[in-house]
Amino acid sequence: MEQGVLTLCATPIGNLEDITYRAVRLMTEADFIAAEDTRHTKKLLNHFDIHTRLISYHEHNKIEKGPELIQLLKEGKNIVLVTDAGTPGISDPGEDLVKLALEEGITVTSAPGCVAGITALIISGQATRRFIFEGFLPSNKKEKAEVLARLKDETRTVILYEAPHRLIKTLESLYEALGDRDLTITKELTKKHETVLKTSLAKALEYYNEEEPRGEYVLVLAGRDERELKEELQESWLSLSIEEHIALYTDKGMDEKSAMKQVAKDRGVSKRDIYAAIHK
Repeated sequence: MEQGVLTLCATPIGNLEDITYRAVRLMTEADFIAAEDTRHTKKLLNHFDIHTRLISYHEHNKIEKGPELIQLLKEGKNIVLVTDAGTPGISDPGEDLVKLALEEGITVTSAPGCVAGITALIISGQATRRFIFEGFLPSNKKEKAEVLARLKDETRTVILYEAPHRLIKTLESLYEALGDRDLTITKELTKKHETVLKTSLAKALEYYNEEEPRGEYVLVLAGRDERELKEELQESWLSLSIEEHIALYTDKGMDEKSAMKQVAKDRGVSKRDIYAAIHK
């Protein structure tokens, strides 16, 4: 029996005119639509006069529903996967379904469209050549602290999602961990009250301590200045003896020749200088 195809289908993040012709056709022709919130998706389908059967698939039922969807695909049924808004598979259980499907040799494809993080990035005024997507910061204190520690010296632009009731706490956590940093706050993207605020962490905290946060937010945070970071790291390396510096790398399993090369790079000198210093 020929297997079905799993299609990850992007839907509008606000403005319904952002749906693609292909997305409408695929959702109309599919045997099933797997949706994060069937009530929410039903409104979208009604708007475009789509009558395809809905199946609930979300974070809390993915363990039992995932295998059921895989079985339907094996039986030759075509399934479109959607999230509440935007592209499925990013910060949602679509990722798990894709893994299951590929493990079973099922074809997985996508009908691309809106992604809130990319939409926010390109209108943010922040650097777009290099960026990372962090989604929502973890709610667990330890995990959150680990993520923030990694972001402290991140030189790429950082994209974060946040809900209104957690926005101030997240801004406070970012400010405490990273210091002040350029920031663009976007909310209600593609909707009537879309807002783009280019500011800083400090100014954003002042603003939202006066104004109640409302709407769904995407934060686009500037990365750390690379030159400043390099100078700071060089200063920290210079506080070590060359032998101690080399030991940092050899203790991690690096051979001495590679360690010397890395130390020279860290300290901004030639490898010959490092060799001469340790054999003086």
